Amino acid sequence: MDPSDHRAQALSFGVAAAAYQRGRPPYPAEAIDWMVPATTRRVLDLGAGTGKLTRQLHERGLETIAVEPDGQMRAELTRRLPDVLALPGSAEAVPLPDGSVNTVVAAQVWHWVDTERALPEIARTLTPHGTLSVVWNTPDEREDWVSGLDRILHPRGTPRTSSAGVGIDAIQPPFAPPQYRTVEWRHCLTRAELLDLVTSGSSVIALPPADRTALLSEVRAFCDTHPALAGTDRITMPYVTHCYRTHLR
Repeated sequence: MDPSDHRAQALSFGVAAAAYQRGRPPYPAEAIDWMVPATTRRVLDLGAGTGKLTRQLHERGLETIAVEPDGQMRAELTRRLPDVLALPGSAEAVPLPDGSVNTVVAAQVWHWVDTERALPEIARTLTPHGTLSVVWNTPDEREDWVSGLDRILHPRGTPRTSSAGVGIDAIQPPFAPPQYRTVEWRHCLTRAELLDLVTSGSSVIALPPADRTALLSEVRAFCDTHPALAGTDRITMPYVTHCYRTHLR
């Protein structure tokens, strides 16, 4: 993908900010416990989006700063978390002084990052021996209805690649080799929130309006007919959360 196209796609989520907030899941407490050391007092949520992880960090009593390049996503975060400092910026240009945070977390965004530029910036903002943690929630396609939904979203001939772990191999000194952990869990949502989850995907956002409408109609029909989903408004989505953790040497 051309770098300018990649950046445009990375910044496409703002038009679906409300759907993103409604449909995207939070992160399991077990994953956050592992990613954020107990000694952390000040944490940066990098590429914070609408603040899904920001809220969970803030509720732990941590001094939390959010950095998000998309103005619409940042506005949604500020509306929901008015007590959190939310700044424009990116992983490649962090608007914080040197050594200002103990931990940096990046949720669902590392595959959009230019690691060559971002890693020195993140290292600059961390205190000595500070931690960088990267995380992705991915639907668990071992469950039949989840794999069926994925086939609708990525029909035959459409490349299907997971973003989890992309860019991790670029982490190098002054960072230590990353550690890896997975957490399996389940998230309850309504049928409307499932449609919001679908709508907030970058590939769906990029579709022409008529194609997007047709796709959402197909998803609704799938929900009406699949035995695991038909006749209920409460859906339990299985997730695997992929966590990576490193620190400054």
